[in-house]
Amino acid sequence: MNENRAIADDFAVPSTASVHDRARVAGDAAPIISLRGLRREFASGDEIIVALDDLDLDIWRGEMVAIVGSSGSGKSTLMNVLGCLDQAFSGEYRFDGRDIRKYGVDELAELRREHFGFIFQRYQLLADLDAVENVELPAVYSGVRGGDRHRRARDLLTRLGLGDRMSHRPNALSGGQQQRVSVARALMNGGEVIFADEPTGALDSHTGAELLELLHQLNREGHTIIVVTHEKGLAESLPRQIELRDGAVVSDTRNTDAEYRELPQRHARLKRNWGVVDTVSRVFQAFAIAMRAMMSHKLRTFLTMLGIIIGIASVVSVVGLGQGSQEMVLNNIRSIGTNTINVFAGQGFRDRGGPRIETLVPADAEAIAQLASADSATPSVSANGTGLYRNISASVSMTGVGEQYFRVNGREFTAGVAFDEQSVSTYAQEVVIDETTRDTFFTNGENPLGQVILIGKLPLRVIGVVKSSTGFGPNANQLSVYAPYTTVMSRMLGQTYLQSITVRVADDASMDDAEAEIEALLTARHGTEDFTLMNTDTIRETIQSTTQTMTLFISAIALISLLVGGIGVMNIMLVSVTERTREIGVRLAIGARRGDILRQFLIEAVLVCIVGGGIGVALSLGISMLVPLFIAGLTVPFSAVTVAAAFASSTLIGVLFGFMPARSAARLDPVEALAFE
Repeated sequence: MNENRAIADDFAVPSTASVHDRARVAGDAAPIISLRGLRREFASGDEIIVALDDLDLDIWRGEMVAIVGSSGSGKSTLMNVLGCLDQAFSGEYRFDGRDIRKYGVDELAELRREHFGFIFQRYQLLADLDAVENVELPAVYSGVRGGDRHRRARDLLTRLGLGDRMSHRPNALSGGQQQRVSVARALMNGGEVIFADEPTGALDSHTGAELLELLHQLNREGHTIIVVTHEKGLAESLPRQIELRDGAVVSDTRNTDAEYRELPQRHARLKRNWGVVDTVSRVFQAFAIAMRAMMSHKLRTFLTMLGIIIGIASVVSVVGLGQGSQEMVLNNIRSIGTNTINVFAGQGFRDRGGPRIETLVPADAEAIAQLASADSATPSVSANGTGLYRNISASVSMTGVGEQYFRVNGREFTAGVAFDEQSVSTYAQEVVIDETTRDTFFTNGENPLGQVILIGKLPLRVIGVVKSSTGFGPNANQLSVYAPYTTVMSRMLGQTYLQSITVRVADDASMDDAEAEIEALLTARHGTEDFTLMNTDTIRETIQSTTQTMTLFISAIALISLLVGGIGVMNIMLVSVTERTREIGVRLAIGARRGDILRQFLIEAVLVCIVGGGIGVALSLGISMLVPLFIAGLTVPFSAVTVAAAFASSTLIGVLFGFMPARSAARLDPVEALAFE
């Protein structure tokens, strides 16, 4: 075939020398491959199987050798050892004078990458890559620049008759075309020695003959060709046949009396990236490979991400909800004043008799109001009842307060006025309502001022309207009305004691000093400490502490789901390593370092987690937009710090839980990975 006549001047030295002209004078050159006492054993239960039995063999540069033998003779094992895919042997193996046993795993990978080329019986092309990308792989791991390796791959495929099939993936190529892609891949980095394992075994006779002619052409151009085959006809067409039986050489014959002489090769070396540039290039390639793997298995990738998505969305949303709830509560506290002190009956909130304790009286409020640190003070009693206006009735919360109540708590009037000191002293039947109460009873928009509302059996005239408190808790949206405490105590409750006193501290006074003064005054008046003081700063601190504790608690639960998601990523990645064992074997065979495999799978795990984290953040953003629609007044802050922490967490999870699968993939043995079913 014409395309086989010249694979390219820059891949091998052109030579017109025929096989018969390659006479080698004994002793004038060392063999490129030399084996002495090579032994390879396998354990099968309690039995030891000897695959190679103290084998001695020399192969010279430029030879074309067929290794033949029946099934179980050791020929495939020999090829794996010669190709440095299998290192578990004893004896001596020298390649180009170098002792292979002294090589580390990355040095063996370099040998496979820079000097060897493999043509496998089953082609061993990566299904997710097209023809050009499959051919490029050895150069990727060699650090060849992208443009250079792409041109080399296209040139090789064109010269092998696949110019119109470059963008096709393996499943769109015939067996012969896949084998040619395999040949091009073997030649990508030069292919000084090409190992062909049953190269025509999966091909029809015509395609097999074409491939055989191609191998002869490569040999004429200076490549050393080693073919493992059980086909007698193919072996006899090659210049040298080495027959194995029970792991030993039983014959070594040539088809001609002519000896070989060494043919120097001149393989053009494409420009490599070095140092940091090489590292960045390999990371970029690993990133591209990981993205392709993720896109090729979309459902599996999504299911892998699901745990991360739920975990990240939970953490971000919980933190946001905690911050939003805390801010809403603090705003409510601010609305009742930031410099107030509340005095409650009873010693501590655990005193269940607090509401019935009769120790706080109106005179206490009057005495507190006279303190230098007090701006104003208001007594407080409360009762629940049914409000009635015309034919509209509703449950209301009645609070009896002093004339200073609205100043103390910073309540803003939208209509009318507050009751005064005279109203308190005369037990006036007057009431101030909030906007919620107004909207409930006065549905036709009439002016509520001057109207009479019946609270229980007590008629009260509306004299003012205040803005509704945003409030929180179960009573957030209740109907609130305010009347003089004297009126409520005498006409509704029939009691003479208070439930609480609220004190507004003067602007120039210290909260701590004011609290100490009030405590000293009431202790002196009562003869004992039968009351509880609570200022808004204490409330704020308590609420902040409680909210933070709850946020941490719920976040811990969310982090557990994130941890479970990370374990899910690890499990799926371990399964992925098993599923892609053959792919890993191919990559190792063509020269990928362990670090390259580790990097690829680690980046894949990190990408899964980062993308999952991004989706989780987007989901939490959607939740933050929906929450205010269901809970009035509650907003969910969405800080950049939280988002950055979420991405950092997902990345860390990818690294931690992706390392074990990546390490497992990198430590696979090439020959075992290639044989994995």
